[in-house]
Amino acid sequence: MGLFKRNPFGHILFLKKWLIRIFGLLSHRRYRGFNELNIEGSEIIKNLPDTNVLFVSNHQTYFADVTAMFHVFNASLSGRVDSIKNVGYIWQPKLNIYYVAAKETMNAGLIYRIMAYAGAVSVERTWRAKGQEVERQVNPDDTKNIGTALKDGWVITFPQGTTKPFKPIRKGTAHIIKQYKPVVIPIVIDGFRRSFDKKGIRIKKRGILQTMQIKEPLQIDYENESVEDIVNKLEYAIEQHASFQKVIPAEAVREMEELNKKREY
Repeated sequence: MGLFKRNPFGHILFLKKWLIRIFGLLSHRRYRGFNELNIEGSEIIKNLPDTNVLFVSNHQTYFADVTAMFHVFNASLSGRVDSIKNVGYIWQPKLNIYYVAAKETMNAGLIYRIMAYAGAVSVERTWRAKGQEVERQVNPDDTKNIGTALKDGWVITFPQGTTKPFKPIRKGTAHIIKQYKPVVIPIVIDGFRRSFDKKGIRIKKRGILQTMQIKEPLQIDYENESVEDIVNKLEYAIEQHASFQKVIPAEAVREMEELNKKREY
């Protein structure tokens, strides 16, 4: 790899590699030390193609979720199954992993801009801006950039567009699936909301068991299934369909409701 070789977004890969190494080393104990991460299904990662893979997941914090996925993906590619033991796997990270993030968030400060360099595909929210509800059209450049990232590698997205549980899946994700026809891998996470603050940077509570379940690729008929059909599949796959609320313990539901009230104020 040349010293100044760049990815399709103009990021220098040598610099990106070192950012991932540094963030990986600094964050490892958040998932194996202060708290523990229980992983299921990571053997699926090793058998995926190198490009055009879309990971869809529920969302609990801005950055802790995606950082954990970087750890799990790279550990799996290094031969570790359902384990992130021994952080040495981060020394040669997969450099074509991207994640979709709100442009407003990634421009909020220097630390976020640095984290964006490690793999963010920044998009404009069509429904919210600066804490206010808005309605605007999807920026075609955002869709194009996600397509560019898929062509180059793997993309992580959180199709609800919010850290609040059981919110509707945004149709934009289904449109992207129909247009670019990626391999779609559902991921279900839990415990991150209790472990970290909303941004996923500050450790809120220690000794929490975090979980990450990586599921088999979704079977999708890209040509014949409607956007609504795909949205419905995603809701069930990442366990955010309304029916899943009934199986969550009442205590956990109350905890999520109280947390959401605090965030609103």
